[in-house]
Amino acid sequence: MAARLFRVFGRVQGVFFRSETEERARELGVTGWVRNCDDGSVEVHAEGTEEQLSQLEEWLHTGPAAAKVAEVRTHDAEPAGFRGFTIQSISDGSRE
Repeated sequence: MAARLFRVFGRVQGVFFRSETEERARELGVTGWVRNCDDGSVEVHAEGTEEQLSQLEEWLHTGPAAAKVAEVRTHDAEPAGFRGFTIQSISDGSRE
């Protein structure tokens, strides 16, 4: 089991990014969460196999049709053993 923390920048809020990320993650069998950040970015903590995480990361570079992704930052993370994938409350983005 691997884990990644993704930070997605661009026009990624107000375009169904979180709900479509949740749907894509569930399709891939990825666990974790997605949330908006105060700075307008979206943060994703994802856990799964390397292949699953690569597929999710590839999707994050495009996102939903209305999104305009400018950048995706990726960091290794510690697996937390999530059992599903959820949308969380907004973050102040203070981790980066």
